[in-house]
Amino acid sequence: MKILAIDTSATACSVALSEENKLIAEYFINTSLTHSQTLMPMVEQLLKNTKTDINQIDIIAVNAGPGSFTGVRIGVAAVKGLAFANNTACISVSTLYSMAYNMLGADCTVCAVMDARCSQVYNALFKVNGNLVTRLCDDRAMSMADLKSEISRIGDKIILVGDGANVFDEFLNNELDNVDIAPINLRYQKASSTALAAFEQYKSEETLNAKELMPTYLRLPQAQRELNKKLGVKQ
Repeated sequence: MKILAIDTSATACSVALSEENKLIAEYFINTSLTHSQTLMPMVEQLLKNTKTDINQIDIIAVNAGPGSFTGVRIGVAAVKGLAFANNTACISVSTLYSMAYNMLGADCTVCAVMDARCSQVYNALFKVNGNLVTRLCDDRAMSMADLKSEISRIGDKIILVGDGANVFDEFLNNELDNVDIAPINLRYQKASSTALAAFEQYKSEETLNAKELMPTYLRLPQAQRELNKKLGVKQ
């Protein structure tokens, strides 16, 4: 079973092809180019260089959020378009959940962190023990101060992953001895981890069709929040 996986949830963009738990290929780019410029050429080259026809893809997986509103929309829209023609099954993967798979083989608590601006982060906690990933809480948007308070009560080794790991690590200021930041090659969200997470979800029959696939947001877009503030709408 072949899985095409896509991540456009933050600045980096990546695509991967896997066959169950075997990674066949992955492209990763972390530049200032927009995902609308880079994503589809990456998909085309990945399929071409692996001699894979889109008709051979059994599942298309995408990090559907949380993340950049524009980035998530681009990724989800691309997957909907790719899946529609052949009615290919889709899997919606939590960006935070996929990042826990960066740390497979470790024995630790993974603190997945994405920068949500305004001193907030998108976060979820996971226990990783070898190849087993266990979710410890729901995805949430919260202040860095609240997240620091929560993880200060965890005695396990904690690894920070995600595009918000750097800013949160600076916020912690070395005050928690059991917290480390993931090495740079394992720090950011990537499509190969999306593919691994999607395969686990597939085993639980968590598939959608192209029409059902939608972005997952934890907060309203900034423009909507500013409008609500002007209108006096409670956030």
